[in-house]
Amino acid sequence: MTIRIGNAPCSWGVEFADDPRNPTWQTVLKENAEAGYTGIELGPVGFMPEDPAVLAEGLAEHDLELIGGVVFRPFHDPDAWDDVLDGTVRTCKALVAHGAEHLVLIDSISPRRAPTAGRAAEAEQMEKAEWEAYRDRIKEAAKIGADHGLTVGIHAHAAGFMDFEPELERLLDEVDESLLKICFDTGHHSYAGFDPVAFMERHIGRISYMHFKDIDPKVKADVVANRTDFYKACGQGIFCNLGDGDVDFPRVRQILLDNGFEGWCTVEQDCDPTLDVNPIDDARANRTYLQSIGF
Repeated sequence: MTIRIGNAPCSWGVEFADDPRNPTWQTVLKENAEAGYTGIELGPVGFMPEDPAVLAEGLAEHDLELIGGVVFRPFHDPDAWDDVLDGTVRTCKALVAHGAEHLVLIDSISPRRAPTAGRAAEAEQMEKAEWEAYRDRIKEAAKIGADHGLTVGIHAHAAGFMDFEPELERLLDEVDESLLKICFDTGHHSYAGFDPVAFMERHIGRISYMHFKDIDPKVKADVVANRTDFYKACGQGIFCNLGDGDVDFPRVRQILLDNGFEGWCTVEQDCDPTLDVNPIDDARANRTYLQSIGF
């Protein structure tokens, strides 16, 4: 059995392709390899070159494999559907060009949900008709990915409408497993107020891909107690280095081993570019931690 460890551009603060604070894509590839990773995610489509020949040369220079890519767009907003489709199709084409496997769908942050991140009982819920249309948009994007030969995973994310465990499990019940699997993010599940280990034990058969993220328990307790919104929580450092937070990574590893999981697990330490951080230092520390527990 082989578990491989990669990283993602968000660990360098790259959330949106056109953010002027982004490092160059060449810097991300170079530092990712220097920190000890053998794979990298695409990041937001448009950040890495969409010319396959250019990106292939960059990946080869650092002996990196493209793992997959994320469509982080507002699935919750019917008026943004053209934008979601654009991101989905372009991401699929980029992944196929480099032999990547994983398409990850994430409902991006909603102003209706950001104020109640981490507090399921207070969060606004969709009415039945809105939910069904939302579910069907996710299903359509998943079908596009599947039609491109990709393995598609839904990824719960704080401050979107696919955040808390009940809505994630509802979606899994309503969309066939042959079309939609799970990209499981340990940190976002903890931030949402649920136990990532318990979820993995119940759903490991549907998890096709892992995102490794940790949550600072002191910051989480503070932001929940003070009803801090998602953006301010990020600024307070809720996403910490792996092993410094409340996710039980040794137990996560054992569940993967016990169930014969094979493939990529990708580190995602969301990096706030407004903070004084050096991403490669965190990337190295995260790789060292994972090696220390057997990854």
